[in-house]
Amino acid sequence: MKKIGVLTSGGDAPGMNAAIRAVVRTAIYKGMKVYGIRRGFQGLMHGDIDQMDAASVGEILHRGGTILNTARAEAFKTEEGIQKALTVLKVFGIEGLVVIGGDGSFRGARDLSQRGFPTIGIPGTIDNDIVCTEVTIGFDTAVNTVLEAINKIRDTVASHERTNIIEVMGRHSGEIAIATAIAGGAEGIIIPEVPVDIDLLCKRIIEGRNRGKTSSIIILAEGAGKAMELEEIIEKRTGMETRATVLGYLQRGGSPSAADIILASRMGYHAVELLENNIGNRVVISKNNKIMDEDINKALAMPSKFNEELFELAMVLSI
Repeated sequence: MKKIGVLTSGGDAPGMNAAIRAVVRTAIYKGMKVYGIRRGFQGLMHGDIDQMDAASVGEILHRGGTILNTARAEAFKTEEGIQKALTVLKVFGIEGLVVIGGDGSFRGARDLSQRGFPTIGIPGTIDNDIVCTEVTIGFDTAVNTVLEAINKIRDTVASHERTNIIEVMGRHSGEIAIATAIAGGAEGIIIPEVPVDIDLLCKRIIEGRNRGKTSSIIILAEGAGKAMELEEIIEKRTGMETRATVLGYLQRGGSPSAADIILASRMGYHAVELLENNIGNRVVISKNNKIMDEDINKALAMPSKFNEELFELAMVLSI
């Protein structure tokens, strides 16, 4: 394989640029040409493609987001859209493709693989909800961003003797909420995977106040409810002044952590090695700190799950 492409798709995540850099420089080191595809599958269908060199990815390790940009591509979900993308790949002479993104991006990569075009997926999403890998690119940075916000909010919460509900990202996954609840010493946690018992949560806040605790932090994953709605309920039931903070897209931005840069670099390197050997239809994963790969169909078929052990720890420590 002498010509490969790389694109980022779906939501951006810190560390995506490190993965792009690793793909580009590894490919060049191995004597391959590499093409950057802008705006994900949308750009692929429209031929928004440029050849990249080592200088193309200089000075990007510290940058959040993705230099290739990203976009949703509903048209790519159709057979017509897929065939259009395959035609563009053929015109440019691209023989293999690295797709950096989440679950939806992998489905696009799988659709190309099923039609005979070699693709490799790299998990880049702050939600850490790709089941086949223990960690995704961007998760560590997002957790540290939320933790910094929690620590600053706690100063004000403690000063005013309030409860504060901090809404974090995670429509279907409570991974960010669980990790930040433990690291931030939260007094409560609400995630989509576990039904919330508001009465028990309020009871804990009241019991903490009776022990002399003057403030509380509740971490809420967005898929489990809305902080603004919960604010009124908790204040009414506990009698404690309550405020809501929605962190939103703040969690996706910023310079990636060292852990995310290293993970992304290792995954990008492995992805190119697979394509170099004409291997496609795979997802690069991390298990026990080792970089491996999994069949993309098997990866997408894995049932969603969450870390029950960490959730139990968060609940125990929040009393």
